[in-house]
Amino acid sequence: MTLDERTKTPVMMTADAAAKVSELIAQEEDHDLFLRLMAVPGGCAGFRYDMRFDTAIDSTDTVTETGGVKLVIDAESVPRLIGATIDFRDEGIKGAGFAIENPNETGHSCTCGKR
Repeated sequence: MTLDERTKTPVMMTADAAAKVSELIAQEEDHDLFLRLMAVPGGCAGFRYDMRFDTAIDSTDTVTETGGVKLVIDAESVPRLIGATIDFRDEGIKGAGFAIENPNETGHSCTCGKR
């Protein structure tokens, strides 16, 4: 896969994640909503992720769709997210939530300077 192809679909959303986002959008009763994902440098993990519903798409945003759910990523976040996967995991008593697996995170970087 070329870099151009990866930037067209930088993040894969699993079927479980798409189903959960679709369910949450249905609860909001606003079918114009989509999921916006941003990756911002910061913290000991390397990136801080922001996921929220939005209705405005900028001309520089990357838009993909999985299972009828639009995922929108701002241009600044795309290079930080190439190859990442969003999943929804329900681990029973341990809890449930979205998980982002990002190969661009080394897990060893710290931007706070207090390593």
